[in-house]
Amino acid sequence: MGAGVMCSSPGSLSTAKPRALGASLPSDSCFETSRSIGNDFADRWGGGSEAGVFGGWAGTPRGSSSAVMEPPVITEQSSRRLVVFPTDDISLKCEARGKPEVEFRWTKDGVHFKPKEELGVTVHEAPYSGSFTIAGNNSFAQRFQGVYRCFASNKLGTAMSHEIQLMAEGAPKWPKETVKPVEVEEGESVVLPCNPPPSAAPLRIYWMNSKILHIKQDERVTMGQNGNLYFANVLTSDNHSDYICNAHFPGTRTIIQKEPIDLRVKATNSMIDRKPRLLFPTNSSSHLVALQGQPLVLECIAEGFPTPTIKWLRPSSPMPADRISYQNHNKTLQLLNVGEEDDGEYRCLAENSLGSARHAYYVTVEAAPYWLHKPESHLYGPGETARLDCQAQGRPQPEVTWRINGIPVEELVMDQKYRIEQGALILSNVQPSDTMVTQCEARNRHGLLLANAYIYVVQLPVKILTGDNQTYMAVEGSTAYLLCKAFGAPVPSVQWLDEEGTTVLQDERFFPYANGTLGIRDLQANDTGHYFCQASNDQNNATIVANLQVKEATQITQGPRSTIEKKGSRVTFTCQASFDPSLQPSITWRGDGRDLQELGDSDKYFIDDGRLVIHSLDYSDQGNYSCVASTELDEVESRAQLLVVGSPGPVPRLELSDRHLLKQSQVHLSWSPAEDHNAPIEKYDIEFEDKEMAPEKWYSLGKVPGNQTSTTLKLSPYVHYTFRVTAINKYGPGEPSPASETVVTPEAAPEKNPVDVKGEGNETNNMVITWKPLRWMEWNAPQVQYRVQWRPQGTRGIWQEQTVSDPFLVVSNTSTFVPYEIKVQAVNSQGKGPEPQVTIGYSGEDYPQVSPELEGIKILNSSTVLVRWWPVDLAQVKGHLRGYNVTYWWEGSQRKHSKRHVHKGHVVVPANTTSAILSGLRPYSSYHLEVQAFNGRGLGPASEMTFSTPEGVPGHPEALNLECQSDTSLLLHWQPPLSHNGVLTGYVLSYHPLNAGGKDQLSFDLPDPELRTHNLTNLSPGLRYHFQLQATTKEGPGEAIVREGGTMTLSGKPDFGNISATAGENYSVISWVPKEGQCNFQFHIQFKALREGKAITDLPRQYVSYNQSSYTQWDLQPDTKYEIHLLKEEVLLRQMAVKTNGTSPVRFSSNNFAMEGWFIGFVCAIILLLLILLILCFIKRSKGGKYSVKDKEDTQVDSEARPMKDETFGEYSDNEEKAFGSSQPSLNGDIKPLGSDDSLADYGGSVDVQFNEDGSFIGQYSGKKEKEAAGGNDSSGATSPINPAVALE
Repeated sequence: MGAGVMCSSPGSLSTAKPRALGASLPSDSCFETSRSIGNDFADRWGGGSEAGVFGGWAGTPRGSSSAVMEPPVITEQSSRRLVVFPTDDISLKCEARGKPEVEFRWTKDGVHFKPKEELGVTVHEAPYSGSFTIAGNNSFAQRFQGVYRCFASNKLGTAMSHEIQLMAEGAPKWPKETVKPVEVEEGESVVLPCNPPPSAAPLRIYWMNSKILHIKQDERVTMGQNGNLYFANVLTSDNHSDYICNAHFPGTRTIIQKEPIDLRVKATNSMIDRKPRLLFPTNSSSHLVALQGQPLVLECIAEGFPTPTIKWLRPSSPMPADRISYQNHNKTLQLLNVGEEDDGEYRCLAENSLGSARHAYYVTVEAAPYWLHKPESHLYGPGETARLDCQAQGRPQPEVTWRINGIPVEELVMDQKYRIEQGALILSNVQPSDTMVTQCEARNRHGLLLANAYIYVVQLPVKILTGDNQTYMAVEGSTAYLLCKAFGAPVPSVQWLDEEGTTVLQDERFFPYANGTLGIRDLQANDTGHYFCQASNDQNNATIVANLQVKEATQITQGPRSTIEKKGSRVTFTCQASFDPSLQPSITWRGDGRDLQELGDSDKYFIDDGRLVIHSLDYSDQGNYSCVASTELDEVESRAQLLVVGSPGPVPRLELSDRHLLKQSQVHLSWSPAEDHNAPIEKYDIEFEDKEMAPEKWYSLGKVPGNQTSTTLKLSPYVHYTFRVTAINKYGPGEPSPASETVVTPEAAPEKNPVDVKGEGNETNNMVITWKPLRWMEWNAPQVQYRVQWRPQGTRGIWQEQTVSDPFLVVSNTSTFVPYEIKVQAVNSQGKGPEPQVTIGYSGEDYPQVSPELEGIKILNSSTVLVRWWPVDLAQVKGHLRGYNVTYWWEGSQRKHSKRHVHKGHVVVPANTTSAILSGLRPYSSYHLEVQAFNGRGLGPASEMTFSTPEGVPGHPEALNLECQSDTSLLLHWQPPLSHNGVLTGYVLSYHPLNAGGKDQLSFDLPDPELRTHNLTNLSPGLRYHFQLQATTKEGPGEAIVREGGTMTLSGKPDFGNISATAGENYSVISWVPKEGQCNFQFHIQFKALREGKAITDLPRQYVSYNQSSYTQWDLQPDTKYEIHLLKEEVLLRQMAVKTNGTSPVRFSSNNFAMEGWFIGFVCAIILLLLILLILCFIKRSKGGKYSVKDKEDTQVDSEARPMKDETFGEYSDNEEKAFGSSQPSLNGDIKPLGSDDSLADYGGSVDVQFNEDGSFIGQYSGKKEKEAAGGNDSSGATSPINPAVALE
């Protein structure tokens, strides 16, 4: 929990921002934590700036003049080392501040030096400055060389500058010398010396020739750090007389040249190889001192032939690669920023083919002095103990000495007030007179450190700088800081008291700071109150009051929860928090540490009432989301992680390799992993496209595991492969990779032969050989053909063959239904496929020549029989026996035979079945039965039989109506059943009150089968009844018809609730809603045509039942108004009016078009055509010809014939009441030959017929042509086994 403290002066509150997590000491205007070295008053007594303190403080004690003073402080001085040249002015700086004003003095080489008395020296007369300048003069420069030191003093002490070494350097000159020619033999080594004049400042050396061109340096020719030019071995091309060493002195901005060196190389025909020898350094080892923080340069230059190479080694540890560099063709090693860890041995190794030479550098790392604890100036009060710590480190360990006011302590009179312990200067019981400036020096052979620090003893009364009566606010559980910044000398003591004057430090939650601040941790509500700060020293004391208010801490009661969401979805984070009611609350949202806001027109983020909704999630949205609940005092944060998951990203890169494997139809494919989008990749799908054969169509070559990123692919010959790879995880496939480059495999002979080879005839004297052609990717070449071979089965004769491109071949002039051996082989330009398998096919079939012999019929019940027959002789089938077709049809009831054709039912059973169950038959009826064998060609001759079904129970009576006779009697009207299913013997009537729950049911027989009405009496006028009527035969009662009603009547006229009348052009519909409980009754409806308000025509009255709820009157005149009367026994029940639509009828003259000659001729022609068609149909029936199995044989049945089902084979059609001729019978009594439009092949393509478990054929037959003409609607026509209604799959 983050917590904050807010403080205020009386009457105002600050507007501090909420504090971050982990409260620390306040640093705002309420709490001063300044710790700068120069502002010691602020350190010890809470004063403002140093200038403010020394400029005069209102609380200066009596008799203390030092309160407005400042000891000397050096503010600017020259650098430790100055190199000057004859023409340069010499400026030595020394500036200091202090009160009273400081005075300056100088020493040179430890002797008092007075600049004002020196000739040619100008002293700067500026305030706080003791600097002086020496005018440029060659003799002056030499005279003023030495070590200088500046001293700045006032009455409080003396400050001292560091030592300033002044070095004067004259104009550089090369000593005069005679340079003799250097003569060497080719292949030998040589060193050309430079020996430049010494200089206090670094100089640069260049080797050039007289044309001012640099001497080219390489592994053989090198300039060393000392300026000499080294030749590992000389060549005749090195023969020159103008090798000149140039020395550049940046301080004087001059370049001087050495006398040219003449190098003479004697040519030789026999250069002698020799192993390396070091030219620099010349011995086997050397010791070096490296200064910490400075660069280290090591050098090894060797001679030999062939030219040696240089390697550097460090036996103890690896070279620091980040700080080391090799220069000058590996001859120089430079190590930057040397540290103690670089101490140790370094080796250089010079090698050529004849041997090696080495040198060991033993490096010791030393350091100039550096501070561990630098003494700092402090203010003290009288009686305190002053301590100045001075600790320095270096290698070797530096010597530490102290000075007081510039005088070494050894030269001062021993005073018991001060002592030196472990480098620290300690003064006891200091008084204002002990104010001084001290100097600590640390020195070793590499340098000198100096620090000035003063001890200032002052006397000041207590003053509390923090405002009185300030108010602080914080939340429970946090830490509050009550400020009390006191000023005074000696340092005042500070204590905090509660309202009762008791110290608060008795509670361990309260803790003080050295600057007077009181901290209170783990705040509680009862910590609210007033607290008193009391500061005192030997001068006086002061008190202020601080007011603390503890508020309720902000808490998140329900924070956002981490979730995993799918890309493209949306996520909702919720956040609820509790706040202190007196504070201003705020709830904000952050995403990965940045504040979230609704972005203008973008609907990405929706923030409202503690909810964050992120729409259309993308993978960039995943991260950490936090709810921040805050007030001006504290803030709390609750985080949740959002992971966005989805299908993988695309595979970024594909690479094909090992192309030499293409000769073996292989290639190596590798790819870069796809982004998994927080769901592990399960597999990679490898696909290919052939842009030549099947552009823009991709085929899968297989899948590999998700942790695999390469595979070797087995390819097919002659395919133009372009690959792509798709990553798949549990969320599905990602986008495919970019397509690879295309590779083409070489051609090859086919590796496969066609499958599904068949031989079947579509005529009696041929055989059609078919097969499934090879896919293009199996061709292995640009084109493929098929070698077809055949011969009669069992002959072992010569194969006949033919090569074709199409996937079929017709073999003509065959015998009927003869078996053949068939082979089909793929061939291309590269050769033939493997040896094909032999398939048995057959030439064309003929119609079966035998009819099944019927065994008999077994009656199972009144609507089901079992038909049996003997198997046929297969030799007479003339083809594959596909099954048996059982055709049956209803000839009539045993009561009354029908003279009209009815639908035929069909059952098809497989060849191994010799029985069939015929179900759904009509009881008490005569049937005709035919059984035929069939093959692929068609049906054979039929075996016929007639049978009868026994009586069954009748169907339900028709149209049971209830008519009120009185309050206690009802007249029941009904019609006999449509299906008697035997000889009716009467009716059974049952009824009971509806509220009796079936109890008190009355039932009695009505033995007269001709009865159509029955009057029920003694009924209760207040009840409704359940009536049930059944017809009976000798087999018992049949299905019941049920009605509900009663004699309940309403007073007055009958209620025709919501009666209305609508009209069309020649009709009108009257509708009403029968009142529940209203007794049914009969009434008349009469329409009267009106013209000019008078009735001109009365239409006949129509007898209507109240319960039928509507009536339609036809044959009305258009655009005519009618008056409608509802009458019962001549009593008018209701009167309405309606007007028909359309236009008024037009009266024609007697010579209308119906009497025209052309119309009469047209009608006669139609009648003649219909007669001819009817005659042809009756001729066909009289010859006993078969109906075409696809034709419909609808007929009108009598009232006793009830429609039967035609939903499955073996059941009757329910369309027997349709008009005869709904489909024309075949004019040819023969079944069409195989190959005609109505063959079995048209309705299944083969002989693969499906059957039920009992052996019956699944589905009905129907005419294919009728189905197509009807747009696919079911046909109700007759069926045959070569014209199935359901496709044979």
